Amino acid sequence: MPIGLSLTLIHLISIPVTNTSVNPARSTGVAVWAGAEAMGQLWLFWLAPIVGALLAGWVYRALLEERSA
Repeated sequence: MPIGLSLTLIHLISIPVTNTSVNPARSTGVAVWAGAEAMGQLWLFWLAPIVGALLAGWVYRALLEERSA
């Protein structure tokens, strides 16, 4: 529910005002055409979700996964 509501707010507010992108493929395509400055900012858009996924996997395995005996 929080993720859905967050995306709803992004689509209703942020995209019309600042042209925010929530799709990595769209952001990458635009950055390629926009040039070096946009490409310089793109790394975080790809790296942050990957690091978040790795961290979530580690937290699940380390803290939440039930151990089989």
